[in-house]
Amino acid sequence: MIAYGGVMDAGPGVDRLLARARVGLRRLEPPEAAEAVRRGAVLVDTRPASQRQTDGEIPGALLIERNHLEWRLDPSSGASIPEAIDRGVAWIIICDEGYSSSLAAASLKDLGLPNVADVIGGFQAWRDAGLPVTPPPPDPEQHQ
Repeated sequence: MIAYGGVMDAGPGVDRLLARARVGLRRLEPPEAAEAVRRGAVLVDTRPASQRQTDGEIPGALLIERNHLEWRLDPSSGASIPEAIDRGVAWIIICDEGYSSSLAAASLKDLGLPNVADVIGGFQAWRDAGLPVTPPPPDPEQHQ
């Protein structure tokens, strides 16, 4: 076993990668994330369109799928979004269950964006906490 920042690691694999990514990462419970957004942080939903269509969306969250994230949030990339005004922007990354958002947030920190956090439990925990969600549109095939 190997310890990374006090986190015991059972060996190679995705669990090791995730444990290493979370060392030093700010992780927020959904209500904490919602409060941070109220104070000016930017919530970025990295779930693919298929998950958003199935489960709904978080009102006000920026929708940036995972494969575009670094380019859109790096203010020096040439492909950044208008909200990426400088490296000091407070970003909160949310995925479906809080796993890929940890990897994404760690990647953004490695890129030089210091004010990055992710949401523990992801969208599922956000919704379960009763925080705002725009439900998905009804399936037209169910009405036939």
